[in-house]
Amino acid sequence: MKNAMVRLLIILILGGCKERKAEKSIKLEPAATTVNEIKIKPIEHATAVLEWKDVTIYIDPVGGLKAFEGQRNPDLILITDIHGDHFSLETLQELNTEKSKIIVPQAVADKIPEQFTPQIDVLNNGDSKERFEITIEAIPMYNLREEALKFHTKGRGNGYVLNIDGKRLYFSGDTEDIPEMRALKDIDKAFICMNLPYTMTEESAADAVLAFQPKQVYPYHYRGRPNVSDVKKFKKLVNQGNPSIEIVQLDWYPNTDY
Repeated sequence: MKNAMVRLLIILILGGCKERKAEKSIKLEPAATTVNEIKIKPIEHATAVLEWKDVTIYIDPVGGLKAFEGQRNPDLILITDIHGDHFSLETLQELNTEKSKIIVPQAVADKIPEQFTPQIDVLNNGDSKERFEITIEAIPMYNLREEALKFHTKGRGNGYVLNIDGKRLYFSGDTEDIPEMRALKDIDKAFICMNLPYTMTEESAADAVLAFQPKQVYPYHYRGRPNVSDVKKFKKLVNQGNPSIEIVQLDWYPNTDY
């Protein structure tokens, strides 16, 4: 009888250990699913920080070192155009870019001092480059309206598609609803500008989005002169055409009430 009780006690203890081990392993599983998550951090207007695994990407960094307080140093920097809300030499010089690769169109490269030359990859419209296991495609960005042609000429600047871990992220840069945007395929996240007089109206932006059908759209770069674009109107137009496209509203203007 005593031996039977001992055996029963041993079985209960071992069974409890197995249950606790199984419970612990189940709790660890959700964390593994977030390892390759792409984190998106709006800074302001056209400027953003992306984090994926141990890679940090700065999109159009402007605003000086202060704008990036608390952010990791950039591994990859993408600059779309020469205008001051996209390219700031002073910001590049203030940031810790010692280990950064900097991807730019030729017009931007022409404005960067030689000290950065070893870090620079020049991409023309249609070119691509792989850095940090990310393939970057340079997409045209330009104006179509006659009155706006002076702002962004075809071939000068780049939008970008980033291919990250099976996901495709599109940053439009300063553009109108050009054929090259409308022809994009398999875009998971699209960052779409809309500000007059420089880029496009809410109607044009929505029409372009409905043409290439991204899964998610992040309206950004929507402060114009003098008016601010109506992001709610843009969302309504997109979802009237396709309610399955998710509009994600982030705070691109933390220092203002819009």
